[in-house]
Parts: sequence; structure tokens; C-alpha cells
Amino acid sequence: MEQKTAFYDCHVNHGGKIVPFAGYLLPVQYSGVIEEHMAVRTAAGLFDVSHMGEVIFSGKDALKNLNYILTNDFTNMPNGKVRYSVMCDENGGVIDDLLVYKINNEKYLVVVNASNRHKDVKWMKEHIFGEVEFKDISDEISQLALQGPNAEKILLEITDKNNIPKGYYTFIENAKIEDIPCIISRTGYTGEDGFELYFENKHANKLWDLITSAGKKHDLMLCGLGSRDTLRLEAAMPLYGHEMDNTITPLETGLDFGVKMSKDDFIGKKALVLAGEPKRTRVGLKAIGRGIVREHQDVFVDGAKIGFTTSGTFCPFVKSAIAMAILDLPYAKIGTQVVVNVRGRDVLTQVVPLPFL
Repeated sequence: MEQKTAFYDCHVNHGGKIVPFAGYLLPVQYSGVIEEHMAVRTAAGLFDVSHMGEVIFSGKDALKNLNYILTNDFTNMPNGKVRYSVMCDENGGVIDDLLVYKINNEKYLVVVNASNRHKDVKWMKEHIFGEVEFKDISDEISQLALQGPNAEKILLEITDKNNIPKGYYTFIENAKIEDIPCIISRTGYTGEDGFELYFENKHANKLWDLITSAGKKHDLMLCGLGSRDTLRLEAAMPLYGHEMDNTITPLETGLDFGVKMSKDDFIGKKALVLAGEPKRTRVGLKAIGRGIVREHQDVFVDGAKIGFTTSGTFCPFVKSAIAMAILDLPYAKIGTQVVVNVRGRDVLTQVVPLPFL
């Protein structure tokens, strides 16, 4: 049975179309995917992302654990920074991608994908060692994402500028919005400037009202899962189960910036070394024939399969049918024309640079 976030009544009262997603009941849209998408690109949008998972690593060996369980290197990470990473299995496949927030040398917040929360928690628990405390706090925490060029203006209506992180992928741990304690990070999943706010469930309704009231004069729009997906696709941000999974390594999907092969060791490193240089990579595709490319469709050149799509739709801001795909390296060059077979119909596409935005 699906869970409800602390904002469920807010979604229903504001006309959100509720659907099951990753074990939760969440709005897929309010006014419409295109309208919500364009609001984030031109003004601001508010998303309930409380379905995401949050875990804490604390203790003397917290850093050692993160450096072994995850692919990135957190050794010289300053307090108040956020760092992207992948978590691999022993074969180099992706278990999940996630964000690590460094609170101090012995305390880190790790944010994982909703659909993978329980799998991730189980994996982490099975691989922790030494003096470390591991705690899953997902059920205690709500999260809102305020995204778009007007996001900072809206926050400044309800909190002091000292509570707003200045740099991308930084956060303020002990921020306050009125009397509500929260973490405010300058992060997001839309390709726009914006913020993600973490706070206890009991503050959810008050914070929702504060943000939506402050956002009225800044053209804030409530947004659902539909526009969240089209926005991240336009920005070429990967999604687990699409651009990565246990059959696709992070090096094959363009996430090498989050994989530090120079580290002494991490789970999956040996397999990645043995695999050698990737023979395929993630690319962007733009339809030049009629049709919209969808996910998990085969891609061909001269009748030979050379890859598959991972995500695809029509995106309103770039006004094009676009897709991401995993293609064999010889066909990944910008300008290469490839054919995507969409449910029995061929759509001609061209490899284009990422991001599309």
C-alpha cells in the first residue's frame, strides 16, 4: 500500500492529480505538464520530493565507509558542501546515484532515490564497518524543491539572506524559515537555479503555506512528477532505471566525474578496471523525422542495432522531441544520424550535445 507524504492534503486541496510513484501517492501534475515545465524555466516551481530517502553516517569511521561504499572521493570535502556520487555493486553496475552532504568530519547526510531507498539501506548496512553509526531517517523528514530563476527571490521573502547558500552544491545546515529549522541546499533536478529544503514532517503544512504565499507575486506554480521528468531530461540529468542500472556502469553513462579511480579502493572498482575503456556511452538524440522517441527503444544504423534509448519525450522549452540513449562508441559522434524504432515505427534522429538546454 502506498504511503502519503506530509503534503498529501495540500496536493488534493490544490487539484493535484494523484498517482502511485515509488511507494507514495504523489501529484503527477496540477495545471498541466507543459505549463508547469515552462514556469520552472521562466519563473519558479514548487515540488514535493518527500519521497526521497535520507540516511545519516556518523562516527569516527564515517568518511572511510563513504569512500569505500561510494565511487566519489570525500576526503577533502569541506563542511557545507554537497557532492554527487554513484554506488556500485561488485560488478561495476549502478545500485543508485545519490548526494552526500558533509555536516562535519564525523557526520554526513546521504540522500538516495525514493524507489531505491530500501535496497540502498540494506546494501549500506551490509557493507558498513568500524566505528560508524548508520541511521535511516527518511520517514521523519519532508523535502520541498523550489526551482527556477525566481526561487531565491521567493526565499528572501520568508528568510534572512544568511540562510540562503550562495554556491551551487552547498548548504546551510542550521537555517531557519521563520521559526522552522531546516537544511537549505542550493541543489535541484531541473537544470535551473534552485533549492531543496529538508525539515521535520510536523512543519510541512506551515512551510508549504509560507512558500506558496510568498511565491504568488513571483509567479510560483505547483509542479508534479510529470514536469520534474521533462525538466531533468532537458537538462540531461540521469535517472536510475533509465540512464543507469545494474547492467550499465557509471563510466558508460557519462558519470566518470563522480567516479574516482585514483582512490585506493571502492566497491566495484576492480570490475571497472577489468572492463577497460567503455565501449558505449550516453548521448543526446534529437528527432529530425516525424515522431516522438520514447524510452527503452532500440537504435539502429543500416539495420544493425547499435544501442537503445533510455529516456525520451517532447520537451516544451527546447521545442523538440529529444531523447537520451546508450550507443556504441563509433556512433556517438555529434551529427551522426541514427534510427530509433518506436513501437514498430522508425524515427530518424541525430546525435546532439548534452545537455539539450
